[in-house]
Amino acid sequence: MLPVISIVGRSGTGKTVLIERLITEFKKRGYHVATVKHCLSGFEIDQPGKNSWRFAKAGSDAVLISSPDRLAFIKNVDHDPHIEEILHVIGSEFDFVLAEGFKQSEIPKIEVHRKELGDDLLCSVQVLSAIVSDAPLDIEDIPQFSLNDTTAVADFIEKNFIPEDRSDTFLSVNGKPVFIKPFVKDVIAKTLLAMVSTLKGIGKVKSLDISIKSKL
Repeated sequence: MLPVISIVGRSGTGKTVLIERLITEFKKRGYHVATVKHCLSGFEIDQPGKNSWRFAKAGSDAVLISSPDRLAFIKNVDHDPHIEEILHVIGSEFDFVLAEGFKQSEIPKIEVHRKELGDDLLCSVQVLSAIVSDAPLDIEDIPQFSLNDTTAVADFIEKNFIPEDRSDTFLSVNGKPVFIKPFVKDVIAKTLLAMVSTLKGIGKVKSLDISIKSKL
């Protein structure tokens, strides 16, 4: 599974601004970053009357919009997807994911806090990896960073959540990631790469994705 770090906090604390700054910082460091925003109230990104909107209204369960510089994927769901399901859709071409929200998930979380909104945190300290605030909080045993020190926050994320070796092998079943031991990862990767590399016209394999849909 791709490394994912969630930025959480109450409304008005500056979560989105911090994520914007982190994206800029990580891009400078050469990372490929994906972002995910959790919207409990739902959202609309398509325009009534447009072709893609008409396809969805006609009953298509998923609509993909493609252009020379942009790609959008809209899929109907019957539940609030877990972050693991979302990571499966994102794919494996990125180094890590920055998420906003998902406070109920078990992924690492960094909470953004502002003193003017009170001393209480949105999440319990036990589930937080760090706090980013405009004023120090009287909390021990958890790293705290200044709201304006984006570099320090990025350093913390890079050191603790992004592996130095960005190459990896992932297995997902029914849209959910499955843990596999390093030895098994190595066997799967080497076997598949060796088989695929013998196919005509393949060239150098930089990444490989295989999807199997069972009919049993």
